[in-house]
Amino acid sequence: MTETQQKYTVTAALIYANGPIHIGHLAGCYIPADIYVRYLRSKGADVAFISGTDEHGVPITVKARKEGKTPQQVVDFYYEQIKKSFTDFGISFDIYSRTSNQSHHKVSQEIFTTMYNKGYFDEEVSEQYFDEVAQQFLADRYIVGECPTCANPNAYGDQCEKCGSTLSPTELKNPRSTLSGSKPVMKSTKNWYLPLDRMQPEIEKYVNSHKEWKTNVFGQCQSWLKDGLRPRAMTRDLDWGISVPLPDTDGKVLYVWFDAPIGYITFTQEWAAQNGKNWEDYWKNEDTKLVHFIGKDNIVFHCIIFPAMLMAEGSYILPDNVPAQEFMNLEGDKISTSRNWAVWLHEYLEEFPNKQDVLRYALSANMPESKDNDFTWKDFQTKNNSELVAIYGNFVNRAVVLTHKFFEGKVPARGELTDYDKETLATLAEFPSKIGDSVENYRFREALANMMDLARLGNKYLAETEPWKVIKEDPARVETIMNIALQIAANLAILSEPFLPFTSEKLRTQLGVSSVTWSEAGGADLLATGTQIGEASLLFEKIEDDVIEKQVKKLQESKRLNELENMKVPALKENIQFDDFAKLDIRIGTILEAEKLPKSDKLLKFLIDDGFEKRTILSGIAKHYSPEEMIGKQVTFIANLAPRKIMGIESNGMILMAEDRDGSLALLQPNKKVWNGGTVS
Repeated sequence: MTETQQKYTVTAALIYANGPIHIGHLAGCYIPADIYVRYLRSKGADVAFISGTDEHGVPITVKARKEGKTPQQVVDFYYEQIKKSFTDFGISFDIYSRTSNQSHHKVSQEIFTTMYNKGYFDEEVSEQYFDEVAQQFLADRYIVGECPTCANPNAYGDQCEKCGSTLSPTELKNPRSTLSGSKPVMKSTKNWYLPLDRMQPEIEKYVNSHKEWKTNVFGQCQSWLKDGLRPRAMTRDLDWGISVPLPDTDGKVLYVWFDAPIGYITFTQEWAAQNGKNWEDYWKNEDTKLVHFIGKDNIVFHCIIFPAMLMAEGSYILPDNVPAQEFMNLEGDKISTSRNWAVWLHEYLEEFPNKQDVLRYALSANMPESKDNDFTWKDFQTKNNSELVAIYGNFVNRAVVLTHKFFEGKVPARGELTDYDKETLATLAEFPSKIGDSVENYRFREALANMMDLARLGNKYLAETEPWKVIKEDPARVETIMNIALQIAANLAILSEPFLPFTSEKLRTQLGVSSVTWSEAGGADLLATGTQIGEASLLFEKIEDDVIEKQVKKLQESKRLNELENMKVPALKENIQFDDFAKLDIRIGTILEAEKLPKSDKLLKFLIDDGFEKRTILSGIAKHYSPEEMIGKQVTFIANLAPRKIMGIESNGMILMAEDRDGSLALLQPNKKVWNGGTVS
């Protein structure tokens, strides 16, 4: 099979349609998948790039319950938002579909039925958690409790998000239902299990045939196999999902991790039908290469469970590679949607218009290929200013500006070459294979660095040849210099396309580079002599400190608000007798005068009309109220508190305040004006 005939089915993880896309998702699978696919297309390969939203499962129902909506309303909203974000960001899916489509329901049920008829499922009655208050069986995500590994008190029934352990609900200590908060009970229910234990020899043979997989992927698979695979239920007791296609199974749906990966198949069918292609060429042809891009938390599903399903069904190809990434953290902390600790893609696109490639570059340069990595706004700024602006943009701008200055914007002819010219062109010719080799081996950070080395080559060439000086003595030599510089820029336009598609398109237009394949890159004749190039325009702009500070403050405010949201009401104090309360003389008074004490940033001094006389009270509320706004207000105060000297001033009483969760204070006031000295009882 020739290279142009090679078919690839490339999938990117189906994300739950219960929230927006954030940078962790992008770095985890979508950017590496897009780089890979754009490279393959440039090589002339026949590629189906498939993804969509996963619209079943408990996370959807949890979100719907929280927002007071139906699951369908939730998935409809987020599907559209996610799809638009990907399109605007330049992720070049051939199709982005959804698992709630009836065509997907049909295919999932057909595959389940085929496996059932072949005897691949074990029907078992088991004890599962049931919420007696909500009258519902509890799926994994409806149960939280203490993680047996790290003691996290809020681990889910399928996974602990703190330590990453994969769990089952019965492993949790002190489990509780997220629906009612009550302790669940065990109740019998029937489900259908995939006997992974009996399939282990076949699965093990498959995994061991792919020792070229990334270390983190192969190692995690070996860990599962070493522990011994166990049967896994492929159905659930839920009212949202794909109905189990068997008699008397009301209230049961297919396990979300059974139907979700089948989405890759159904979306391919959908795309093929729309484009006059045969979908089976991409799923049933042994010469087709199937590659799954995912995050590390999905390795077991894509490397063991989904292949086991395909083996059982019997007619599909198995994944050739699963280049899973580790996690991308944010400012030294784990990205968390529940804590709103994230950089959301749709917000980034609004706040940084026309800077898609800056984020693509920053995330690609720090891609978590073999270990967790960290995104910081300061590094984002540095990547833009010190690399994209100072290296890539600077080289292109100098080449274009000098061409317009010396040759009216026309590509000059290349004359006799010096040894340095020949050396530079020889180095240029190596870049397509060097970058391509890194991409094909899923080393995207290395590929990006190689691409930037091409821009560095251009900068170095101009710096060494100094055309702005040579033009005075040898204009013919400058023609050769500028021709070579422009050829480097044209190659940069082609070879940066997988990484920086928007910049590549801009640069191609500016230089007049026709669309060429990867195999044509590396040559010194991409721009014909006499080609008119466009006026210089900046490919990248410097990002100032205040822009970055705004984003950092936005994150800090998110953290603050989340901490406030999760604050617990202070515990109640010990009970007192009524006689203890009756001793307090709580009154209403009006503030006549107010002033700030000169040597204190907390204390205000008040003169209060208490109905009998005028009394002085000192109160530590200067950070919450100004003296001016307090004059004339009625306040609640304790009238019989023993006098106390503060900073040499006798305070006769205490003004009562309510403290909010953020530490701010609010006056306790009557809801209508009452007479001074009125009692509170």
